[in-house]
Order: sequence, then structure tokens, then C-alpha cells
Amino acid sequence: MNPSKQTNNLTVPLAWLLYSIVCYLIFLTTFLYLIGFTGGVLVPKTINDGPAVDWPLAALINGLLMIMFGIQHSLMARRSVKNAMAALIAPVAERSTYVLLSSLVLGVMFWLWRPIPYTVWEIEAAWAKALLSGLFWLGWVIVLLATFLISHFELFGLKQAIDHWRNTPQKAAIFKTPLFYHLVRHPMYLGFLIAFWATPHMTAGHLLFALGMSVYLFMGARFEERDLVRLFGERYRRYQRDVGMIMPRLRKRHR
Repeated sequence: MNPSKQTNNLTVPLAWLLYSIVCYLIFLTTFLYLIGFTGGVLVPKTINDGPAVDWPLAALINGLLMIMFGIQHSLMARRSVKNAMAALIAPVAERSTYVLLSSLVLGVMFWLWRPIPYTVWEIEAAWAKALLSGLFWLGWVIVLLATFLISHFELFGLKQAIDHWRNTPQKAAIFKTPLFYHLVRHPMYLGFLIAFWATPHMTAGHLLFALGMSVYLFMGARFEERDLVRLFGERYRRYQRDVGMIMPRLRKRHR
């Protein structure tokens, strides 16, 4: 084998692996910042911080930021967009690039978000505050666990790059429903909903964020369901009939 060709065969997969690691670290930083942003902990700018503007302008800016995130996050997950991206980047880096751009758009949201400080509710009782704070953290635990129950590193693009670097063939997707997935089809989205709404002090700005992201989560789940039906066919349709999409069903439907 030509030495230069052999070197290239080793260098390119390593470069994509390093790219995916960087994308993952950016995602991880953004994810941790999102926790602090919504919970008001350990970050320089939270959902209730930032330059003060009149509330109609703040609502407009914040609404546009959430629409921007929703469009980017949904469009890049569609098969037609993925096919178009394949002409620009290697397939092994497609998921990492999606994760990177989603993280950057979230970063822009954090940066440009405008507070609307009017209080919608504020809980004074210590036990109720503790309960809501506990639910907030429980929501994030559910989100994180849900990613590991399927394939955390594949979801965020690292596994694809590692397999490519090791020259390991990609395996076909496996349909599985571990733990939370017996209760809801999208436990990660349920975790986000709990985290976004569980707060002892709900401001108008936080309420707008919770409402906007909740609408997006339900819409995004619908789009995702189409891809899953296409991938797993009748098996996923049976799963849809038996298990709630984001909220658990109190009882199963009669077939």
C-alpha cells in the first residue's frame, strides 16, 4: 500500500473523531448551561436575567428565538435535509454536526434572551419549594437516563465517529423499550417538560419559555414518530397503540 494513502486512511477517521469529540463537549457545556439557565443556578445569565426591554418586545424577541431553534432542530432531523448535508460533510459526521448546530442555536438563545420579570406564581411554603425543586432535578435526571437507556453516545454522534475510526461496520438500528420506554415513547421529552415547568417562582418570561418549548416538544415528537414508523414499521405502530407518546396512559387502548 502507498504510505501516503495509508496515512490518509488513518488521518481522516481520526480527524472526524476529534471533530465529534469537540461537538460533544460543546453539546455537554450547552446542556449544563440549559439546566442553569432554566433553574437559575451557577450560570452568569439565567432565564430571568438580561437587558430590560418592554415586555411586548421581549416576548417578540424570545418567541423568534424559540422559533429559530425549532426550525433548525426539526429541519435538520428530516431525511431530505440529511441527504443534502451528505454532499457537504461525511455521513459519519452528520449527527455530530446536527448536535453542534443545535448547541450553537441554543447558545444564541441564552445570549439574546430578554427577561419578562412579572411574577405568575411564587411558592412560599418550604415543603412546596423543596418539592418543585426536586421535580426540576428529577426532570433532568430523566432526560439524561433516557439517553443512556437507548444509546447516549450514538444519539450525540460520538459512537459513529469511534466506529469509523476503528473501521467497525455500523449495525442496523434495534427496536427496544427499556425502563421509562415502557411508560412513554419519548421519556426524554417528558423529562424536559417536568424540568421546564417545575419552578417555585414562575415569571412571565419563564412561562413563555415553558409554553414555547412544550409546543415544540409535542410537534417535534410527531415528526420523529414518522421517521420511527418508517424505520421499524408495524412493530412501532403497535408500540404507538400500547404506550403514550409523552404522557403515560392511565390504561391501554382496546385493540
